[in-house]
Formats: sequence, structure tokens, C-alpha cells
Amino acid sequence: MPMSPGYVPFDPHPSKPKYQPPAGAVDAHCHVFGPESRFPFAPERKYTPCDAPKETLFALRDFLGFDKNVIVQASCHSKDNRALVDALEAANGRARGVAFVGEEVTDDELKWLDLAGVRAVRFNFIKRLVDSTPPDVLRRIAARVAKLGWHVVIYFQMPELPELEDFFTALPTKVVVDHMGTPDVKKGVDHPENRRFHRLMDRHKNFWVKVTCPERMTLAGPPYDDVAPFGRALVESFPDRVIWGTDWPHPNVKKAPDDGALVDYIPKVAPTAALQQALLVDNPMRLYWS
Repeated sequence: MPMSPGYVPFDPHPSKPKYQPPAGAVDAHCHVFGPESRFPFAPERKYTPCDAPKETLFALRDFLGFDKNVIVQASCHSKDNRALVDALEAANGRARGVAFVGEEVTDDELKWLDLAGVRAVRFNFIKRLVDSTPPDVLRRIAARVAKLGWHVVIYFQMPELPELEDFFTALPTKVVVDHMGTPDVKKGVDHPENRRFHRLMDRHKNFWVKVTCPERMTLAGPPYDDVAPFGRALVESFPDRVIWGTDWPHPNVKKAPDDGALVDYIPKVAPTAALQQALLVDNPMRLYWS
């Protein structure tokens, strides 16, 4: 099936980053798509992407100077985690996974995912990407994966936090927030929406956050100076609970970013060697490999 109209493929020729990540650095948010001929996309998907297989991801990892990946199940594959598991098994211990499951998932399937290297499930609240799942169902899923020592990754938009916060803070696991909670850059770091998110992070020590995807939020474009203050505020406030990733292959963006430029953005949000070590090595290793 052809790609959805307007879908933008990833940049096949990223620049070599000027910034060199520390040894053992982890790209803690990326995806694999297909290949469709082997791992068909879900019939209920909201978009049809290009193929973005594990071989391309691993080559990019090496080119950008990273050692490991955390691969997040994409909504285009829905609850069919076979492409994710295939990539994890091929990574020889250098990747961990975040799966997407429904309440019908069996204990044997959860054990299969755990053995492959899955360490979390993702709850997606972005209505343009997925159909909503009842909160009671999500609570039951969270209770089951908590027994495996997994955590929950949540993807939402900042204006929805007031209605979702009670649900999020009642989850029985660590909770990792995708893409800084997708703040509105126009509103500024000190806007009440963003301050509410910081208060949540401050009060609930089980919450972590990914300082990812400036390309999705920027108004100015690269080098994403308008987004950097949001990430830097989180890194400096919560240095032991932040992680970073490329979001390759960048599903549903208006313009495919240069992955080299995204790596060069890292010092803008983590300006010291100590903060970079925590962001890229210590924190993701503690969360996904310990």
C-alpha cells in the first residue's frame, strides 16, 4: 500500500553531528516500521508510513555516535509487536523496547516480550493517532506489567494534562512522559500549562520525561533555539529523570529533520558534560538495562 498522502519520509542522508555523545550513549526514543512485506501495518492505522527497518536504524545509531536504542512501538503497527521484537532480537542486547498491548494480551505474550527486551508499555492519548482506550482497561494493563518490573510511557498533549493527571499519578509504575508533554512553544516556559507539568514532576518522583522532538514543536526551525529552554528547564530541574532520543524515522512531521542536527541540539538542553552523561547514558541505562 502506498504511503499516506502528505507523509514525509525520513532524511536518507543526515549530516554527521559536530557533537560527540559520551561512550555508551542511548537513543532512547526511536521506531521501526515494517518492512511492510514482512510485518504488515495494522488495518486500523491512522497513517501508512514508509518502511524504516531495523538495519537502517542500527546504521543510523552507529553513524550518529550512539551505542544503544530504545525502540518504541509505533501506532501504525498497533498491537502487533513482531517488528519490534524482531529488531530487539537482532540488536544483541543493544536495544530495549516499549510495546503497545491490549487487555487481551496473554501472560505468555508478555513473557515473550519481556524475554526479547521489552521493558514498558505505551499509552497513547493523541486522538489523531489512536482510538481512545477506557481508563479502566489501561489501569488493568498497568497492574499486569508492573509485576514484570516494566513502566508505562505516556504520550499526550499539554492542554489535556488537567483531565489526565489523576489517572497518570495513580499508575503503579514509573511513568515516562513522551516529548516533554508536547508544550506549546508560543506560550513560553513559564506558562501555567508548563508550570503544572513541572509541579507534577516535582511532586511525583516516579515520573520521568523525554526531552525529545524539538522538530515537532519549533516555530523557528533548526537549530531549535525556541524549544531548547523547555528541554533545558527539565534537564536542570530533574537531571536524574530525563532521557533523550531521535524519534527516528519521525512519523507524521511536516518536514523530515536532519538527525545530525538533532544530535547537535543536545548540548542546548544539557549544557554540561555531567548533564549529558546523565541524560544519554546513566539515566536510560538505569531505566532500561538495570
